[in-house]
Amino acid sequence: MLIQLERSKKRPEWLKAPAPAGENFAELKGLVERLRLNTVCSSAACPNMGECWNHRTATFMILGNFCTRRCGFCAVQKGAPLAVEYDEPARVAEACEVLGLRYTVVTSVNRDDLADGGAGAFAMTIQAIRERIPGCRVEVLIPDFQGDEAALRIVMDAAPDVLNHNIETVPRLYRQVRMGARYERSLDLLARAKTMKPSIPTKSGLMVGLGESNEEVIETLRDMRTHGVEIATIGQYLRPTPMNLPVLRYVTPAEFAEFKRAGLEMGFSHVESGPLVRSSYHAHEAVPV
Repeated sequence: MLIQLERSKKRPEWLKAPAPAGENFAELKGLVERLRLNTVCSSAACPNMGECWNHRTATFMILGNFCTRRCGFCAVQKGAPLAVEYDEPARVAEACEVLGLRYTVVTSVNRDDLADGGAGAFAMTIQAIRERIPGCRVEVLIPDFQGDEAALRIVMDAAPDVLNHNIETVPRLYRQVRMGARYERSLDLLARAKTMKPSIPTKSGLMVGLGESNEEVIETLRDMRTHGVEIATIGQYLRPTPMNLPVLRYVTPAEFAEFKRAGLEMGFSHVESGPLVRSSYHAHEAVPV
């Protein structure tokens, strides 16, 4: 029934994004292939890939292209994880230099098979980028590390410019949307990050259209703010493949504007809220370079 509902819904005009094309897009695609890198743009079927790649920006995804979790919303491949490539941080840094980046975002698949959840790889990537491009700011979008405080400290000690961890959805929907994750654990991670390094901005994001109410979105934003989150992103969930959860509704631009208004009223320093917003979309705009 839900699949039929999804198929019957035509995407509204405000959700149409340009197809990936252009000289910069082709150049970045070639660079990523040459350096054997993954981007969340392509692995997660992001609708903004054409726009971002043509502006010579990308979110690099480290630690392989296979995730150890099976979240219902995500298009990243699931399965046995790949071996850690210890030269990957240097390759990411090289790509950042070639692109002339002053701000970059680094994320990863979940690596529950690793003792530190991949925290060491994040730290090495931050260091490699800073050594190669001293003025480049680095935002990291991390998994929950299964609540391991020592793993989080490894990342925070590397001093990213922004620490991002996505809440993704309202607590009522966690079991079906974020299998293997826990709402309170994610909130606690964000709060601990702020306690460890108060000067580093914390950030988190939500998807809407999965069956939550607007009131639940507002309450989740309030929980994020209570746990010290300063930057919030809110965007429309779009079903990446027929195997993923269906879209239950398309949230209107007016509703996104209301989420932004409410978030700013709560005290967030920056709220990016709109149909095509994703966690890394216009990330540099939240933190002056």
